[in-house]
Amino acid sequence: MYIHEQKNWPCFTWNNNEILDILSKVSFAEGSLLGKMESLGFDFKQEALLENLTEEITKSSEIEGELLNKEEVRSSIARRLNIHNEKSVSSSHHIDGVVEIMIDATHNFDKPLTYERLCGWHAALFPTGYSGMYKIKTACYRDDKDGPMQVVSNNRGREIVYYEAPKAIFINGYMNDFFNWINSKDNINPLIKVAISHLWFISIHPFEDGNGRIARAITEYMLAKAENSSYRFYSMSAQIQKEKNEYYKILENTQKGTLDITTWIKWFLDMMLKSIETAETTVGKIMVKAERWREYNKFSLDKNQKKMINMLLDGFEGNLTSSKWAKICKCSQDTASRSIKQLVEFGILEQQGSGRSTHYILTCGE
Repeated sequence: MYIHEQKNWPCFTWNNNEILDILSKVSFAEGSLLGKMESLGFDFKQEALLENLTEEITKSSEIEGELLNKEEVRSSIARRLNIHNEKSVSSSHHIDGVVEIMIDATHNFDKPLTYERLCGWHAALFPTGYSGMYKIKTACYRDDKDGPMQVVSNNRGREIVYYEAPKAIFINGYMNDFFNWINSKDNINPLIKVAISHLWFISIHPFEDGNGRIARAITEYMLAKAENSSYRFYSMSAQIQKEKNEYYKILENTQKGTLDITTWIKWFLDMMLKSIETAETTVGKIMVKAERWREYNKFSLDKNQKKMINMLLDGFEGNLTSSKWAKICKCSQDTASRSIKQLVEFGILEQQGSGRSTHYILTCGE
């Protein structure tokens, strides 16, 4: 018996005592991370947001076996949020659509989740009306005309049915219950509500394709509501991608179990804690960068000098030479040499090597 066939579906239950410890750890880690980010200036918060949204979008698609061009995703986000992006490139309609979903989910968290909104997400996810080589129904619920919606293994001829979703005739009613619950105010801890919303939606599986990616967009929407902020500095999808096999395993066990979803909530919160802990590394680098700029801003630097310093702080590939500077900044060799000489005099750069081996690094240990 699947979870949606249980008599009291979808009245989920859980043991608060069993999740109290992990819930406290997540809440503390989340508060600590947000506190650190608040200490940064606007530009650095925007940089962290850009980095995280890029990670969230690319990893969510990667879970489904789709590899998106990271620079296209990053550029598309930057254009829509008006964030400076040094390596801007053009992006495909498909990537723009995926980006629009995530931005709508995280930046319009104060608006209710509705059928029309989810259908808009679904249309943006499949702008051509095709999933790979197969034409699918977009911007509407599935109809099961080709049989029941099943999650199966990829072993051709020896397929294993991991899960069978509710019949199409039940979707409207089930999704209306879901929307009413999502948009209502209750006494459920917001982080627990995030975990439930992910499971609930993915168990209904209302669309012909794209349910996993939309479930993760709903997760981002619910996290934004829980934190009352459009800024997200950690990626749940990146953590789920690392533990994808475990993710599918616990989903299968939960969907074949009872309405007591304590184990699922504990696992989901553990993923959240791990994703926040991973984000601490990225945030740490951005905080170091911010501290360095507090020192650099004491000097009068031109646009190209700021650009090259940022490239060095972000991890410059190879050695910085005057010829590379000239090529990147589209200036003469003499201009590049003068700019570098000035940064050396300021104590921002220091020379390494001599002759043809001359190159430059940031001072204060890079």
